[in-house]
Amino acid sequence: MRELFLADGWHVPRIPVGDWFASIVDWLTNNIGPFFDFVDTVVKGAVNGLASGLTWLPSLVLVVIFAALGWWARGWRFGAGSLIGFALVDGLGELHSAMETLAQVLVAGVVAVLIAVPTGIAAARNASVSRVVKPVLDFMQTLPSFVYLIPVVVFFSIGPVPGVVATVVFALPPGVRLTELGIRQVDPEMVEAGEAFGSPPRRILTEIQIPLAMPSIMAGINQIIMLSLSMVVISGMVGAPGLGAEVYAAVTSLKIGQGFEAGIGVVVLAIYLDRLTSTLGARSAVGRARRRTAAA
Repeated sequence: MRELFLADGWHVPRIPVGDWFASIVDWLTNNIGPFFDFVDTVVKGAVNGLASGLTWLPSLVLVVIFAALGWWARGWRFGAGSLIGFALVDGLGELHSAMETLAQVLVAGVVAVLIAVPTGIAAARNASVSRVVKPVLDFMQTLPSFVYLIPVVVFFSIGPVPGVVATVVFALPPGVRLTELGIRQVDPEMVEAGEAFGSPPRRILTEIQIPLAMPSIMAGINQIIMLSLSMVVISGMVGAPGLGAEVYAAVTSLKIGQGFEAGIGVVVLAIYLDRLTSTLGARSAVGRARRRTAAA
């Protein structure tokens, strides 16, 4: 028997997981095609409408709006930095592509948040849901990002829609995890006090747990936005317009300068979105209380 196992050529029989997955994709394509057509129409309309609105404005107006928003959120230094950063992007001729990328990031980010936050709350309040969700999130986080693009191209062909759908799947896990963590870290005595005063579970959730968990939830939304930006750039490989397409075209044609300029646009957009979403978390009631405590 030992000689049999040590014999050359012996191996575990092949498990055709890839064939099974391909069969599932074919079944979905053949049986729920109208659903994919509906998703394609909605997502394409949202992305194209938002991109048209952003690119319709003159470049100078766009740069001033981003600078004013940065000033309102973090002060004049960030506003001035935003003015210089987006003026640089416009000077490189990448502002139009940056707005197309921003439109995809915003659509994917909103959809991901609408799925991630309720799922995180459900996982925090129900141990069975948490046990089911965690391995799924582990699988989603460890699967290479390029793998997401293969089935969505089969479902939605090429263009911005497969990029947005793959981005939503890729960006979901941190939003779910940080929402669940924030709800679980709420002081149990605060919840017990609410129950002692006769508050129903829905009111305890909306008026105690979610406000106290807001910094963690906003950290999750920040991660969703940043992962969405990274995935949208990768989605340039499947025809999604914007900075990702610029970078992909530069790589395939070895145009170093074009790739570097598009890369600067990605960096400016990433820093701007990161600082802006971080500020929204700090502006919550818990964030303001922590700042006052630290200053005292």
